[in-house]
Amino acid sequence: MKFSHIINPFLAQEGTDLHLAQPITFESMRRAKETAKGRVEVELLTTQYPEDRKIIPDYFTILADLERSVLDVSAFTRPQKLPLIGDILRRLYEHSEAEYLIFTNIDIGLMPDFYLKVKTFLEAGADALIINRRRVGEQYKTPEDLPKIFKDKGLPHPGFDCFVFHRDIFTKMRLGEVCVGVPFIGITLAYHLFAFASNFKLYDKEHLTFHIGMEIMPRRDQEYYWHNRHSFNKIFNDHIKEHLHLENLPYSELNGLVRHWKWINNPSLFIRVLMAVEWKAWKEKTGF
Repeated sequence: MKFSHIINPFLAQEGTDLHLAQPITFESMRRAKETAKGRVEVELLTTQYPEDRKIIPDYFTILADLERSVLDVSAFTRPQKLPLIGDILRRLYEHSEAEYLIFTNIDIGLMPDFYLKVKTFLEAGADALIINRRRVGEQYKTPEDLPKIFKDKGLPHPGFDCFVFHRDIFTKMRLGEVCVGVPFIGITLAYHLFAFASNFKLYDKEHLTFHIGMEIMPRRDQEYYWHNRHSFNKIFNDHIKEHLHLENLPYSELNGLVRHWKWINNPSLFIRVLMAVEWKAWKEKTGF
C-alpha cells in the first residue's frame, strides 16, 4: 500500500500561529513516515508559490509551483493570495501513482502511528476517510515539543481537516473556485467523499492528528467565507446532491435519534440536507 500526502506550506509572517505551527507539522510528518517505514510506502509532497519554497525541508518532494490563486477567479476588497484546493489536489493526482491520496491542512500535525492506523482502516474495507484532530494547548512552540504533544490527548474537534481517499475518487471531484484557509474547504472535500466513496468512514475520536490551539470556530473574513460558501453551494447543487446516499453519511450506522443528535451537533454537517437524504432513503425502502 502506498500513500501520497500533500500539504500547502507558505511563508507565514514571523510570530504568527502558522509560523510556529508549520515546522511542527513538517517534523511530525517526517516522524510518521519513518515510523511506517517497511510497512507502508509514504511520499511527502508539497505544492506552493515560488516565494514559499525556502521554508520547505528537504525530506519533502516539492511539486510544481502554483500559478494562480483565488484572486484570479474573483475580486476582493482585501486581497489575499489563497490557493485553490482543486489546483493542489490536481498536482497530487497527476504526480503520484499511489493508490491512496492524503490532504491535510498545513496546521495539522500527525501522531507517529498515523500512516499505520490509516493502513489498518483501509484494509478493513474503507476507500475514503476523514480523521478529526485533537486540540492541544498553545504552550507548544517548536518541533522539540513533539514528545510532549504526543502525550497530550487534548480535546476533540468537530471540523474536517484530514482527508484520505482512493485516487479514483479524485476523478469525480468538481472543486470549482473553493480556496484553502477559509471555511467550507473541509465541507467541500467531505461532501465529495460522502457522495463518491464506496465505503466512507469518519473517525472523530481517534488520537491521530493534532492542532495547536483550543479554538473551535476561528475568526473568518466574511468576503472569503461567502466566496467559498457560494462556490460550495453551486458544486453541491450541480454535482454532489444527487449522489448522496444514507449509508455513506457520517453516523449512518447509528439509530435515528443518536444519528440526528450527532448531525445537529457537528457544524460541518447540514442537518436539513442530511435529513432530506434520509427521507429519500426511507421512501425508497418502503415504496411510499
